[in-house]
Amino acid sequence: MRLVFAGTPETALPSLRALIDSPRHEVVAVLTRPDARAGRGRSLQPSPVAALAQEAGIEVLRPAKVSDPEFLAQLAALEPDCCPVVAYGALLPQAALDIPRHGWINLHFSLLPAWRGAAPVQHAVLHGDEITGAATFQIVKELDAGPVYGVVTEEIKATDTSGELLARLAISGAGLLAATLDGVEDGTLEARPQPLEGVSVAPKLTVEDAQVDWSAPAMRVDRLVRACTPNPGPWTTFRGQRVKLGPVRPATSARRLAPGELEVEKNTVLVGTGTHPVELGEVQPQGKRLMTAGEWARGVRVTTEDRLG
Repeated sequence: MRLVFAGTPETALPSLRALIDSPRHEVVAVLTRPDARAGRGRSLQPSPVAALAQEAGIEVLRPAKVSDPEFLAQLAALEPDCCPVVAYGALLPQAALDIPRHGWINLHFSLLPAWRGAAPVQHAVLHGDEITGAATFQIVKELDAGPVYGVVTEEIKATDTSGELLARLAISGAGLLAATLDGVEDGTLEARPQPLEGVSVAPKLTVEDAQVDWSAPAMRVDRLVRACTPNPGPWTTFRGQRVKLGPVRPATSARRLAPGELEVEKNTVLVGTGTHPVELGEVQPQGKRLMTAGEWARGVRVTTEDRLG
């Protein structure tokens, strides 16, 4: 099939590579978000998907709005049979959905209908799910509600951050997407409607969501920190300044500490929660480099009066 691939971040790269390498399909163009300013110089940088497409000699489409008539005419002129989508980052109007004869097929990183929305992996970690996965489905107007072609499952490990889990799903999901497109081309794969039960929504997590509440149970603190790693980045405050946090480790055998209370023993730094303490991993004070919790505690000379949050 002639494909126009839609995607933007690094998460989409395994799928794009799999389709470029596929002997059964031709990626005639990619659709991605416009170049964005990044780095210390704040210069315009292409998205990871745009960079890979340019490297492979594939045409790159970067419309400011997918509804622009000029873009829709460009897309129609490419005559795609199907448009696979992985984390493109913008809503698709019906006028665009109607162009490819096999529609737009999205790779979504959850077991639909669970965790429809922008942050399915983060919410799976945050809510303590033991199993998640990826699904391919036909895009319809309603958010992530289209009929499903196939799924793969993935165990969520007790120490997984959302970044680590998403990296695994991006790879297994790439194989699922390629197999789905093969089945669509063959006519051997039929999409099935999603169940009406079990629908949950996964809105984007904000910087405000990522602030640690030390009065919450240790399990909740652990999940929040892992869910927000690497984005939007978990944080707390110390002496009035923001401190970024790396993953923590529940310390069930330690003595109880008040929420936010610190206890420093050699290279170990414990913080009190609503239940048992957690052990800090890495921290990054405002304007400073990332360091171990022990280095940080020695540098700031933690006192018995100090608290996090």
